[in-house]
Amino acid sequence: MTKLNILAIDDDIISIKLLELILSDNLYISSITTTSDGLEAMEILERRFDINLILLDIYMPRLNGFEFLHNFKSRKYLQDIPIIVISTDATLRQRTMELGVLAFLVKPISKKTLGKLIKQVANNSS
Repeated sequence: MTKLNILAIDDDIISIKLLELILSDNLYISSITTTSDGLEAMEILERRFDINLILLDIYMPRLNGFEFLHNFKSRKYLQDIPIIVISTDATLRQRTMELGVLAFLVKPISKKTLGKLIKQVANNSS
């Protein structure tokens, strides 16, 4: 099992704080880095090579979730990092899953469901 360094990308400060609260006692997490847009997230990924899970919102300024996914997928060195999309818009599930994300969760998210996914990623990481 690998302890995860998570990058959470969401422009809603309340959603970020809730994620941090939900994940605060998760034994599989080493750290959580947060950012409010996809462009800054790409900049973080350019300098941080220890990120091994991304939690991604879709509706954000500057570089939205879909733009982030396309940029992310074009960089081969990032392609092994699993992404969980967390969105209020359930109609985006199919479109994001076609882009190769690990899972799609609808807000408000379940601590139990997210915890299971994090455990799965941690157990599959090397």
